[in-house]
Amino acid sequence: MGPGRVRGVGVLELLLPASCAGCGAPGAACCPQCVAMFGRPERVARGPTARTAPVYALARYRDVARRLVLHYKERGRRDLAGPLGGVLAAALPHLPEAQPDADGVWWLVPAPSRRVASRVRGGPHLRRLAGACAAGLAGSGRPAAVAPALRLGAGARDAVGLSREQRAANLAGRLRLDPRGVPPPGTPVILLDDVITTGATAAACTHTLTAAGFPVRLILTLTAA
Repeated sequence: MGPGRVRGVGVLELLLPASCAGCGAPGAACCPQCVAMFGRPERVARGPTARTAPVYALARYRDVARRLVLHYKERGRRDLAGPLGGVLAAALPHLPEAQPDADGVWWLVPAPSRRVASRVRGGPHLRRLAGACAAGLAGSGRPAAVAPALRLGAGARDAVGLSREQRAANLAGRLRLDPRGVPPPGTPVILLDDVITTGATAAACTHTLTAAGFPVRLILTLTAA
């Protein structure tokens, strides 16, 4: 255990009271009013995903929802994984295309992150989010598992600011299946992400999983840009 850490919790996290990353209200990582910004899932239309799996988002990437995603993703608020994973878990069973495998297990595949980004963020943030979603599903009587089945090879750039064509080129030859994280052969999966922008990443992930024999039932994201 490194200095200044207590079971993975920073000293500052122990000393400072929790506050809502959305509005600053004391008492919780995300207050009920800000959690409510993630509402009913809405279909999202993006060119690259037109012939893949249906895409749903819980909010637009703006205002409070954007602030919460940025705090979780870029500003070290790992305590947001629980509430953000919880809203995904609450929405998922009500989507018509969603389904578990033959044994009743919901398999969640997080979109991959670049290794350098994961190091900066204290680990793969989407895998952590998928874990919180799986815990929420299990808490409602729906067994769930996280399958980190995708990885990005070396050379992938930060996608912020890239066009749809640039994002597709950025992933070409670099998005791969990770045999260490795949579910049983033929398992239907749900792809999870935090933001969908052009749809290039979601489409590439879907194609990679489908080509490997894992049908993607749907893509569920917290926000849509």
